Amino acid sequence: MRPRSTIEKLSSRLDMQMRDDLSSNKASAHEGERAAHKRFGVEDFWNARNFDALFRASIPAGMAAFVESLPFFFIATANQHGECDCSFRGREYNASGRPYALVKALDTKTLIFPDYSGNNFFNSLGNILVNGQIGMLFIDFESRLRVRINGRASIIEDRHTYAELWPLAQRYIQVTVEQVFGNCPARIPRMKLIMPTDSVFQDE
Repeated sequence: MRPRSTIEKLSSRLDMQMRDDLSSNKASAHEGERAAHKRFGVEDFWNARNFDALFRASIPAGMAAFVESLPFFFIATANQHGECDCSFRGREYNASGRPYALVKALDTKTLIFPDYSGNNFFNSLGNILVNGQIGMLFIDFESRLRVRINGRASIIEDRHTYAELWPLAQRYIQVTVEQVFGNCPARIPRMKLIMPTDSVFQDE
C-alpha cells in the first residue's frame, strides 16, 4: 500500500472535521434559498437533514491547512449594484521557484491573501471598496475536494504588513469569515497538477 500524500491526509482530516464539531454553525439559509427548496421540491429533504448543520461560522485547523496548501482559488465579488465578477487567484514564486503561501489563516475567523501586480483593472478590489461581500472557492482537483468560504473583505494597503509572507505583494485582502462549508466531489474532474517550469516564471 502506497503512503498517503500530504493532500490526502489533509483531505481525510477535512472530511472528519466537516462531519464533527458543528457547535459553531451559522444558521445560513436565507429567504431565497428557503424559497428555492420549496419551489424545487427539496424542502422536506432538507428539513429532515438539518440544512443549517452543513455550515460553519469559522475555519477549523484542518480546513485552514487544506486551503493554505493549494496552488490557486477563485473569488467572487460584486459592486454596490450587485453586479458580479469572478477572478482567479494563484501563487507567486521566489527566485528559486518555490511558491509563496496561497492564503494564510490568522485565526479561525480571519483569512489573508496577497494582491500582486496585474492588469491594473482592479475589478475585484474596486468591488471590495464599495461592497465587502466576498465568496472564495477552493478546489483540490487531485483529491476532488472543494471548500467554500464566504465573508467580508477589506484591503490592507501597507505592503509591508505581511511582507515576510509575500514579499512580492502590492497589498493584501483580509477576509472576516462568516460562512464555511464543503461540497461533494460531484462533477469535479480529477486532474493532476504539473509544477511550472522556468519559462512559466517569465512574464509574457
